[in-house]
Amino acid sequence: MAADPLTPEVSDRICKHMNDDHTEAVLAYARHYGAIQGAEAARMVAVAPDAMTLEVDGVSVQVAFDHTLSDSDDAHRTLVAMLRAMPK
Repeated sequence: MAADPLTPEVSDRICKHMNDDHTEAVLAYARHYGAIQGAEAARMVAVAPDAMTLEVDGVSVQVAFDHTLSDSDDAHRTLVAMLRAMPK
């Protein structure tokens, strides 16, 4: 099955999944890639080809990707790789 292009609907689906099932990962993205060490709460708001938008303690934060995402599968692989690349 082909992956979905990163439409607003696909972005919403990714964000809902991350916010519902992976809240600790979203907070980790905010702390590590957003450089907000003391972040208390984070939500993924959007996933675009070049960056994800997080809402961190009520403030919008852009986290750039290291490449332009091609589709939903690339988004999944990249988000997982970003999480694995963080120091434990």
